[in-house]
Formats: sequence, structure tokens, C-alpha cells
Amino acid sequence: MPKMKTKKSAAKRFRVRPGGTVKRGQAFKRHILTKKSTKNKRHLRGSVGVHETNMGHMAQMLPFAGL
Repeated sequence: MPKMKTKKSAAKRFRVRPGGTVKRGQAFKRHILTKKSTKNKRHLRGSVGVHETNMGHMAQMLPFAGL
């Protein structure tokens, strides 16, 4: 039986919080910022949680995260 492996790209992008939710960075704030409004860029700051409908995919990508 082959070993289970963590998707290393997912391990670099996501962190599991103590409550079992997964934290991710906000998208759409890397480039082409001149056409985006200041309000839009301000709301893209910080981190957000992964939606509950995607938690099954997260459990597959991070098998040792305890999800």
C-alpha cells in the first residue's frame, strides 16, 4: 500500500485553526491593482476561512491535518 502524502502546494497555502476550520489567504490582490478601488483592496486584506462545501477537498489534500 503506498503512503499517503500531503499536497505540498496546499500545505503552503492553508493553515488549520485550532477549532478545525481552515484559514486561507484572500485572492485577487496580487497584481493589476490600479483598476481596483481602494475599498475593494481594503476588503481583500487579511485572511478568510475555507467554505464548508470545500472541506472535503481540504481533507483529501491535507490528510494529516485532522480534518
